[in-house]
Amino acid sequence: MILQQYTKNLSENKISIIKHWMLDKEVEELFKLYNLDINLFAQKYASIVIDFYIQTINNDFLDEKYKEMNVVLLYIKENMIKNSETFVIFKSFKYALIKYFDDSTLTSIPIEKEINLVFESVFSDVLKQTSEYENNIIERLKYFSKIVNKHVIMSSMDINGIITDVTDSFCKISGYPKEELIGKCHSIVNNEDMNPKSLTELWTTIKDGDVWQGELKNLKKDGGYYWVNVKIEPLFDISKNIIGYDTLGVDITPIKTIEEQKDMLTQQSKSAAMGEMISMIAHQWRQPLQLISILVQKLPITKMIEGELSDEILEKVLKDVNLQLEYMTKTIDDFRNFFMPNKIKDEIQIDQLVKKALNFLVYMFEIDSIKINVEYKENRVLKGYINELVQVLINILKNARDVMIEKKIEDRLVNIRTYCNDNYAVIEIEDNAGGISKEVIGKIFNPYFTTKIAQNGTGLGLYMSKTIIEEHSHGKLTVSNSNLGAVFKIELPLGN
Repeated sequence: MILQQYTKNLSENKISIIKHWMLDKEVEELFKLYNLDINLFAQKYASIVIDFYIQTINNDFLDEKYKEMNVVLLYIKENMIKNSETFVIFKSFKYALIKYFDDSTLTSIPIEKEINLVFESVFSDVLKQTSEYENNIIERLKYFSKIVNKHVIMSSMDINGIITDVTDSFCKISGYPKEELIGKCHSIVNNEDMNPKSLTELWTTIKDGDVWQGELKNLKKDGGYYWVNVKIEPLFDISKNIIGYDTLGVDITPIKTIEEQKDMLTQQSKSAAMGEMISMIAHQWRQPLQLISILVQKLPITKMIEGELSDEILEKVLKDVNLQLEYMTKTIDDFRNFFMPNKIKDEIQIDQLVKKALNFLVYMFEIDSIKINVEYKENRVLKGYINELVQVLINILKNARDVMIEKKIEDRLVNIRTYCNDNYAVIEIEDNAGGISKEVIGKIFNPYFTTKIAQNGTGLGLYMSKTIIEEHSHGKLTVSNSNLGAVFKIELPLGN
């Protein structure tokens, strides 16, 4: 009878019991420590605990014993409340019950004993669950810590930059054992190639309490280097004072190596292109030099035949020589402008782009008896790095010329077709040299691959052409075979 009245009283007076419970100083301090809303707990979770307590006393359920209580346990787990602290919360609930019944008309020693006994029975399983969960968390943290130590490039340092801890991954990539890093300044891995201004900016940022992120080239123990994308975060004490820094890095050495190789290929390609241009200048100058030679020889021959040189003949010869010299000067200016870097995209019509490239090759193609057939189906305006695009056209046209000469094609022909589809302006360059073999066609855009004899090819021209079209101009460069020969297809996006 007493037990029934006891549980009935509990149900009817939840609010009073919760007030006693939440006024406990230990509970208040615990919620402050975790920065939790004690009022939220009182409104949402405390009543569940009381109902669970009552249901357990009344044996109202078996299999679903923890159905509602699991909501409270989840709250405890999500806020990382320790097992010992969970015990404090439930112990305070027990004291709240005792205090409430001390103030009520039901006060008696049997009820207090009953509360203690029931509390131990009811909450021993709950505390066991939270203890198991806490142990599981600890084990998982140990497991993840091992993974981080093995695979994540991390280090910690104090406010003076002295290393206080490093992961095994940091040691592996740097080549230093842990004992040679702990207690040393983090600058031990600084590479002399790093810009001092960048390092100054780094330290200014983190000393101001901000996060710094960027790429660093670090020094290995053996003198080599590695690249990392690093995030450095300041650590603060409870007074918001900086007490150290944590660094988290990702190895980007393979990416940077590829970039460096690309830069090297670009420089080599530029050198190769310069050699090609000098060769074309020689072709461009061949005819005017021959004319100048003929004009100069004309003077002594005329004097020998006629006995003297008239002012009219002298003026005409000088005028013709001057015209040829002007043409040669213009050729130099054209090639010089070609090699000037253009960082800003310019607009140019498709036909003008093709003509600009052909102007560099006109004499070479005349001398080598190569017929150029150009068909403009549609003329649209493109926006791009003009000199780079001209370089691609020259390279493909020059390759067509070389292969026709190498194969000793008699009636040499290059067809150039331009047209547009929905998204691209298309330039096709076709030769009549018979095409590219199946064994070779899949490799011709690879760096250093060439079908030319060693002294005539670097294997970089088509590689850089593809890079220019696809990476710089966001277009496409492909090759196929037609009935005549190879067809290089350049697709450049419209409206860029």
